[in-house]
Amino acid sequence: MRAVRDGTAAPPARTSAEEQFEAFVVARGAALVRLARGLLRDPDTAEDVVQDVLAKALLSWSRVSGADDPNAYVNRMVVNACTSWWRRAARREGPTLDGDLPERPTGGRAADAMLADRDQLLRALRGLPTRQRTVLVLRHFEDLADEQIADLLDISPGTVRSNAHRGLATLRTRLGGT
Repeated sequence: MRAVRDGTAAPPARTSAEEQFEAFVVARGAALVRLARGLLRDPDTAEDVVQDVLAKALLSWSRVSGADDPNAYVNRMVVNACTSWWRRAARREGPTLDGDLPERPTGGRAADAMLADRDQLLRALRGLPTRQRTVLVLRHFEDLADEQIADLLDISPGTVRSNAHRGLATLRTRLGGT
């Protein structure tokens, strides 16, 4: 801390790396949370996972920002963290009694129908194998191209397309579509 004329201590000067990281979080933070919410069941857990990933990214920001595509690098960190969370959750997750769940807000029939449709879609999406679910979330929630998804997941674009096709076919079947 440096001293200021009035005797109080001024905060240390910020480095450009910190400013770059802050700008990255402002620009991409919401998209990272959306990605994690698509991959995990609980929105609060998704936010926690993203917060952990961003803490790790800050600690190694010179390496992250030096990557060819820092967005893809951090997206991959989020996908890996969500996968790790799922693996750990399989060992610790237990059933919840209905009485422990909060009541849903009501907003009329249209809002209730939208909530029901969304919940049905999310349940069906969560029932997909991890790779199919990840590909569909990256493609439809993050609007990434097949090549970007392939690079992010370290698979071929053909594998991305086949996982997307199988995942969508399964969703159509489970949701009663054609």
